[in-house]
Amino acid sequence: MEDIFIHPNSIVETQNIGTHTRVWAFVHILDKVTIGKNCNICDHCFIESNVTIGDNVTIKSGIYIWDGVTIEDDVFLGPNVVFTNDIRPRSKKYITAVKTLVGKGASIGANSTVLAGVKIGQYAMAGIGSVITKDVPDYALVYGNPARINGWVNKNGEKLKKINNDTWSDDNGVLYKIISDQLTAI
Repeated sequence: MEDIFIHPNSIVETQNIGTHTRVWAFVHILDKVTIGKNCNICDHCFIESNVTIGDNVTIKSGIYIWDGVTIEDDVFLGPNVVFTNDIRPRSKKYITAVKTLVGKGASIGANSTVLAGVKIGQYAMAGIGSVITKDVPDYALVYGNPARINGWVNKNGEKLKKINNDTWSDDNGVLYKIISDQLTAI
């Protein structure tokens, strides 16, 4: 695994790691994990089998990613984001993990919790401490408990300005319209 940094105080059981990825101290990655290139996995993380992580992903400290979670390219996960993979957990009752997807370019703020089975859309942004209990549309800005849509962001994560009920603009004057609960550039 050349061009990969793995801290000597980590346990990495997978061979499926892309080039230029960095794995820091006290990280444990199980054997059936796939990690893309140019990722940064910070201290004190655990990644369970059957997790897929795309390219250019940042996983800050204290995150456990359970079986069934897929993280697409260019995602940012703030410190202590919590994933779940079982809607009705019971001790010693093992089920098939519920699938969760974090879309390309999404950012999830520190200390947020993601309910199993949720899809977080591309370039969506969740504020710190969000409790994400339902799907988040592409480009949505969500926060709170439970997380609700409180605006929209562009690909750079810049909050859009509301022009009217269904039209938004970024700082460059690009206009967006909400059609069927999805943000679309016009």
